[in-house]
Amino acid sequence: MRTLFLNPPAYDNFDGGAGSRYQATREVWSFWYPTWLCYPAGMIKDSRVLDAPPEKLNQAQTVAIAKEYDFVVLHTSTPSFKMDVRTAEMIKAQNSDCVVAFVGGHPTAQPDQTLKASPAIDIAARKEFDYSMKEVAEGMDWSQIRGISYQKNGTIHHNLDRMAMTNEELDRLPFVTQIYARDLDFRKYNSPYCQYPYVSMYTGRGCPARCTFCLWPQVTTGHSYRTRSVENVIEEVKEMKHLFPGMKEIFFDDDTFTADRERAREIARQLKPLGLCWSTNSRANVDAETLKIMKDGGLRLFVIGYESGNEQILKNIKKGVALETARRFTKDCHDTGILIHGTFILGLPGETKETIQETMKFAKQMNPETIQVSLASPYPGTAFYDYAVEHGYIKPEDMVDETGYQKCVINYPHLSGEEIFTAVEKFYTSYYLRPQYIFKSLKKMARDSDERKRMWSEGKQFFSTMRKRRAMAAKPQVASSTAA
Repeated sequence: MRTLFLNPPAYDNFDGGAGSRYQATREVWSFWYPTWLCYPAGMIKDSRVLDAPPEKLNQAQTVAIAKEYDFVVLHTSTPSFKMDVRTAEMIKAQNSDCVVAFVGGHPTAQPDQTLKASPAIDIAARKEFDYSMKEVAEGMDWSQIRGISYQKNGTIHHNLDRMAMTNEELDRLPFVTQIYARDLDFRKYNSPYCQYPYVSMYTGRGCPARCTFCLWPQVTTGHSYRTRSVENVIEEVKEMKHLFPGMKEIFFDDDTFTADRERAREIARQLKPLGLCWSTNSRANVDAETLKIMKDGGLRLFVIGYESGNEQILKNIKKGVALETARRFTKDCHDTGILIHGTFILGLPGETKETIQETMKFAKQMNPETIQVSLASPYPGTAFYDYAVEHGYIKPEDMVDETGYQKCVINYPHLSGEEIFTAVEKFYTSYYLRPQYIFKSLKKMARDSDERKRMWSEGKQFFSTMRKRRAMAAKPQVASSTAA
C-alpha cells in the first residue's frame, strides 16, 4: 500500500506532534522531529513522512497530499485529538478507500474511544507501532496483527498486545536519520535548549523511572530501558555529519540516556574522536566521574526534570530523586561545565501556594541555564490521570478547548487551576528577570552574535506568549473552531 506517515496540522504554536513530550502551546519557536513516524517509514517501500506543522501546511493542503495514498498513519495526542479526527474525516471524504490508522499515546490508552470517535478511523495502533504499521501496509489480515485495535462493519476488535522490541531488534531498525534526510528539512526544526540547527535521535526506548505523570513510559514504551548497541549508535552518528551539513548539535532523546551509566560512558568515549557537540535527557542522579567522561566526550547540556522543590511532592509522584541528590548532581554539573535545561511542573499532587514558592526558590538555587515551567497535565493512561479522575480533580472532557489552548485542568480544593496557571508566568519572570540572570545573558550576547540574535528573538516570543497567557487567564475559555 502507498503509505503516508502524517504528523497532521496543529493548532497555532502547539507542541503536540509526533516527537513532543509535553502536549501544549509553546513559549518560543520549536519543532521536534517526528521520530516515531520515521522508523516504520524506513521499513515500507515508497512511503513518505509528511510533517505538516513545520511545513506550515493547513488541513486543506495536507488533505490534498494525503488523499493520494492507500494508507495514512496519523499521529495524534489527547489535546489535538478532535482536530486530528476532522483531518481524518476530510481525507476519507476525498478518498473513501484510504485506510486511516491513529497512532500515539492517546489511541494506546483509549483505543475504544479513539475508534468510536469517527468511522473515518479504521485502526488504533497501540504502544510501539513500527511493525504493526508495516504489516498493515503489506496487506496482512488485520485479525493477525498484534498491537492494533480496529473496526470493521461497525464492530470493534482488540488484538493481543505486541511484545516490546528487544535490544537486538532495535539494532535491526533502519537509521531514522536517513528518513529525516529523505523527507524532512532539518533546518525547519528547532529546540530552545539546543544549538541551531540540531538533529535528534534515539539510542534506546523506555525508562526505568516510575514518575506518575510521565506519558511515554507508562503508555507506549514501557519501564524497561531497551538499548541499541554502542556500535550501532556510533555508525548512525558518523553518517549524520554528511546527511546534515551545518548541523551544530545532536540531541539523544532517550527518556533517560544515563539509565545505563557504563553504556553512556562508552558512547561518550567513542563520540570524543568525532568532535561532535551533543546533549541529552538525564535524571539528576549521575555521579561525578560519569559526568566528567561525558563532558570529555562532547556533552554540552542535560535536560533535567527537577519537577518540584518540595520533597513530599517528589515522593507523591514517585520521582525517585531526592532534593539533596539533585543539589549534589547540579553542583557537579556546574563544576564540570555541563549546562542544564531544568524543567518544573506546577500543580502536581500535594501542590499548595507554599510549595510553588519552594519550587521557585529551588530553581534559583539550582540556577540552570534555561528553564521550562509546565502545567501538570494528567494524560489518559498515566497514574496521575487515574488519581485526578478518582478524586474529582479533573473533568476528562476539559483537557483542551477547540483552539488547542490548555489552561490548567487540575483543580484542588485548596488550590484552583486559575491559581496554578497564573503561577507559571510568575515563575518564569521571577527566574529570568533576576539581575544575576540578566547580567549573564548580556555577557553571552556580547560574546556571540548568533546567540544575540537567538536570545533577542526568543525573548520577544516569550514575552508575547506571556501577554497572551494573561489575556487568556482574564476571560473564560470559549470553544471556537480555529483549526489551522
